[in-house]
Amino acid sequence: MTDRWLSVVGIGEDGLEGLTPRARMLVDGAQTLVGGDRHLAMIPEDGRERLTWPSPLADLMPHIAERRGSMVCVLATGDPMFFGIGVTLAKHFDADEMDVVPSLSAFSLAASRLGWPLADVEQLTLHGRPASLIVPFILPGARLMILSDGADTPAQVAGILSERGYGDSKIFVLEHMGGPQERGLEGTATDWPHTDTAPFNTIGVECVAGSDAIILPRVPGLPDDAFTSDGNMTKREVRAATLAALSPIPGQHLWDIGAGCGAISIEWMRAHPSCRATAVESRADRIGLIARNAIALGVPRLGMIEGQATDVLAGLDAPDAIFIGGGASTPGLIDLCWDALPAGGRLVANVVTLEGEGALAAFRVRQSGELVRIAVSRAEPVGPFTGWKPLMTVTQLAAVKP
Repeated sequence: MTDRWLSVVGIGEDGLEGLTPRARMLVDGAQTLVGGDRHLAMIPEDGRERLTWPSPLADLMPHIAERRGSMVCVLATGDPMFFGIGVTLAKHFDADEMDVVPSLSAFSLAASRLGWPLADVEQLTLHGRPASLIVPFILPGARLMILSDGADTPAQVAGILSERGYGDSKIFVLEHMGGPQERGLEGTATDWPHTDTAPFNTIGVECVAGSDAIILPRVPGLPDDAFTSDGNMTKREVRAATLAALSPIPGQHLWDIGAGCGAISIEWMRAHPSCRATAVESRADRIGLIARNAIALGVPRLGMIEGQATDVLAGLDAPDAIFIGGGASTPGLIDLCWDALPAGGRLVANVVTLEGEGALAAFRVRQSGELVRIAVSRAEPVGPFTGWKPLMTVTQLAAVKP
């Protein structure tokens, strides 16, 4: 422990009085204190160096690194490793350099106030993030706990719930938990009455679906009409099979090439909050569709890039999986994608033309993979009767890089 020069101490609304002896020792023994204005105000001025968080947060990391070897204490809210600054620090400093002392997280405090079992609650953060990130989690009967971004966040959450047909949902706002200013507010999404919310708050939501509620589960295969498109999209049944072949894994990155309206990359990101995707589309008007769909379906951080895939792929973050939904017959594209994948990476390509089939068959001979034909027919009216209307047959290549 003697090499752990960087301490991260969780501090609650009760300030120094609420710290454990070990946490207080780390705060008192630090040569440099780091934190937000609210945290640093809890420590009486004593001449020690103080660093406040800049924006962006990463800009301060080199300044902390310069003090390696001296005692630095970072003050955090609650549990630093639960949506907190400890997560960011752990990306820049080794675990054996850090001494983390958490206090009660906002979620633990909120669960105690509301009587909600934490294991049954979706725990989210909107701190520094778009409010639309809650959309995939709004489902009948769901309970959400949300770290707020500020005083306006409860009203934003209420608005999203109301727009999606969950206006009767109950909202609880818990301000300054554990301190002398603690206050609880409640109301429904449709009639959220509180306009004087404190900036430092945590939100609880009990989702209540109305008769007009939008119910979109997070399993692959959303209805086609969940997306705004110009008709160029992977249809529901094929999309579900494609996502199964791509196998979304938490934390992994997808390249969606020839993204159309973004359906594949959006469903990839909805599979888990840490999934990332970059949609590559050559048409500017479709980039606009992708952006609209990403916001509406709760993945506003979807990356988008306009251009020909062969021109732009080299500038993207490395992929863990690649989907080629358009342009598979472009000379060299499939091999370019294959070379970009790491060992264990997945490549899935869908085609509907003979030229595309030829490209997939040739790749399979050179490399590996499975070819599958997916034929789907939907029942539709034929005069007074009902008949089968076939969709275009899709040939799919799925390959895992050895």
